[in-house]
Parts: sequence; structure tokens; C-alpha cells
Amino acid sequence: MAASVGGKHLVLHGAKDGFVKVRKRDLEKLTTEVMQLREFLPKVLNRDLREMLLKAGARESRMVHVVKEQEQLRQECVHLQSRLEAMQSECQKEREEKLLLREQLWQSGTELQQQADFCSGLGSSACSLLWSCSASEDTVTHWLADGKLPSFLAIAAQTLESFITSLDEEVKTETEDHNSHEHQFVLAVAGVIANVAAVPRGRDFLSSSAHLLLDTLMKNLQLMKPGIFPKLKVLMLMALYNVSICVRGLKYISEYPGFLPLIWRLLEDGDWEVCLHSLRLLQSALLEEEMPTSLASSLLDPSLLARVSQLTSGMQPTLRLAAQQTLEDLQAFHQVGEPGVC
Repeated sequence: MAASVGGKHLVLHGAKDGFVKVRKRDLEKLTTEVMQLREFLPKVLNRDLREMLLKAGARESRMVHVVKEQEQLRQECVHLQSRLEAMQSECQKEREEKLLLREQLWQSGTELQQQADFCSGLGSSACSLLWSCSASEDTVTHWLADGKLPSFLAIAAQTLESFITSLDEEVKTETEDHNSHEHQFVLAVAGVIANVAAVPRGRDFLSSSAHLLLDTLMKNLQLMKPGIFPKLKVLMLMALYNVSICVRGLKYISEYPGFLPLIWRLLEDGDWEVCLHSLRLLQSALLEEEMPTSLASSLLDPSLLARVSQLTSGMQPTLRLAAQQTLEDLQAFHQVGEPGVC
């Protein structure tokens, strides 16, 4: 750098850029400003400003990191969106498959119900024919000789128990189910049992080899509410009465723990045929010579005598006559059972 002789200009030169003319006044001004900067710059660049600059740098670094994280999250979001679309597609496919399976299930259920109705109708018709055939003594005798009657009676016991225990007696009524295949099938099964018991060899077989069936008949008669399926009750009572004609059968029935409570329940049924066949079964028990002590004491209950006496004033002649005969048998039993009476 060089100054002019007159003092008005200074010449600055560098190794590469050559010379530059600067006024002295500008140089002095520049010098003054540099001196001012040297004086005030330390005051401006204090600790707070440095910390602020550091924080700004940290925030800038953090901003860069946040931008990277946002980019990563965006990529993950795109990936999750792709997976979501794939899952939605798969879900839609499964929904369509489920609808198809539901339709197939409904169709299968319909077909199964049709098959069940067909089998029920076929079983009802076949058992009704069997019921008619069992009215012949020769047929029952042939069944006993053939040796296949026990398996039928085992199935019959299961059928009766399954039908009666599955009844929703608060909803179902005999009128609603009177013509159903299931009801007709069960009636036919009970009818066959009654017809087998009506044959001497049949009742002997039932008395000695079908105790499970007899227990099932008495137990299920206890389960049935008054007024429910009276025709079925009548057939079951007819079977028990026919068995009671046999001494061994009468002994087994009269020794049944719930025999007299069963008779009590049936005498309150309200259907005159049920009451009639209950009285006949009670008459058979009164004729038992070796009567269990518990049954004999229960038969002395005056309330039983009073109930039978009420039935003697019924409107149905057959029931009234049976009640009168049973009442006489009970009165005779009371006289024999009283202390001091010979």
C-alpha cells in the first residue's frame, strides 16, 4: 500500500490484484469502524449470544434429525398402508369365503333337516306298522324266540327317556305336537311295549329281564307334568299294568321307591284315561300278598282314600266304576291293616 504525495489518495496493491485507489477519508473511516468493532465486538459476542448460537446449532442438528425421522416414519407409513391394503384385501376374501360357507352350511342344514324329517317320518311309519304287528300274540312269541326283542326294548327305553327329558313343558303342549312324526314314533314305541306286556310270555320276559325298561317307564311318568301327552302316559301305564298281572312283575313294580307318589301324581293329572289306568295299577298293588312294609303303610294314608273317593263322583262312567272298585279294595285293606282287626 502506498499514499500519494498530496495526501489525498492512497494506493493499495496486492501481489495478485494489482493496485486499488482509496481515499484517505474512506480509509480513516474504515479504520475508525474497525477500531469500533474491535472495541464493541467482545461486548456483543457475550456468553448468552454464544450459548444462543450453540443452541441454534443444536436445534438445526435436531431439525435435521427430525426431518430424517419424519422421512423414516413416512416410509413406515407407506409400508403399513401397503400392509393394510393387503390385509383388507385378505379380509374381504375371507368375508366372501365365510358368506359362501354360511350359505353352504344353511343349505346343508336344510338338507339335513329334510333328511331328519324323512327319517322321522319313516321311523314313525315303520314303528306304527310294528305296533300293529305286535297286537298279534304269535308275532310277540316269534320276536321272543328270535332273540331280537331285548335290543329293541333297550332302544325303546332310550327313546322314551330322550323324548321326555327333552320336553320344554312350559312351551310345548300335546296339541302342538300331536301330529308330529316324533310324537307318533314315541307313541308307537310305547304301544309296542304295552302289546308285548299284554302277552303272557312277553310280560314274563319284561318282569325278569327288562327291569331297566320298567324303571324308565316309572321314572319318566314322574317327570311328565299333568296334562302333557296323556296318550303317551296311558300307553306307558297300560304296559306297567300288563306287567303287574305277572306276580314277579307286580312285586318289582310295587317295590319301586316312588311307586305311590307316582300314583298320587297321576291321579291328579286331570285326564280321565290317565286316572283310570292309574287306578287299575293301584288295584294290582292292593292285590299283592307280599307287599313291602313301606308301601303298605302308605296305602293306609286317609288322603289317598279321600282322593279315590272323589273320583267315584266323576262324570266318566268307566272311571267312576274303577274308582268305586278301588275304593272298596282300599277300604278292605284299611280294615285288614288296622290294629286289632282279624
